[in-house]
Amino acid sequence: MCGTERAAYNQTIKTGPFSPTGGRMFQHILIPTDGSELSRKAVAGALDFAKTLGARLTAYTCLEEYPYTPFSEIVVETPQAFKERVEAQARVVLKDVEDTARAAGIDCDTDMSCFAVPYMGIIDAAERHGCDVIFMASHGRRGLAGLLLGSETQKVLTHTAIPVIVYR
Repeated sequence: MCGTERAAYNQTIKTGPFSPTGGRMFQHILIPTDGSELSRKAVAGALDFAKTLGARLTAYTCLEEYPYTPFSEIVVETPQAFKERVEAQARVVLKDVEDTARAAGIDCDTDMSCFAVPYMGIIDAAERHGCDVIFMASHGRRGLAGLLLGSETQKVLTHTAIPVIVYR
């Protein structure tokens, strides 16, 4: 590193979670969650990150689509009952994030929507809410398992221009 680069680097380190131009680096964080253990850990990390930055959060859950098949002889659950059930489950998950954030003094909104694939819902939510970063969990699969199984995190990274922080 030359002297100018080192001075700029040192100034960035001194200013902490602020951009070199003086403003906050991230002001609005999207945290996708499904209520799983992995996503709860990411939520805890996102809350710490938001508190450090003085940023606000939007917690998001992508609802499952109705698993309709024309070949089924028995309808176990009507589309309306299915929708009500998954929305109720999502509200519980989102309320938990919202309550935890508010208790920590962090402004938090919630959102849910239905998409065929979660990564599209995550990107859509980040864009609709004007989030400047997406904070996501990852299983950290490598090699063939990572290649074959893929992940929603990998798909978000591939399909969005919004910065993504991957939390493990």
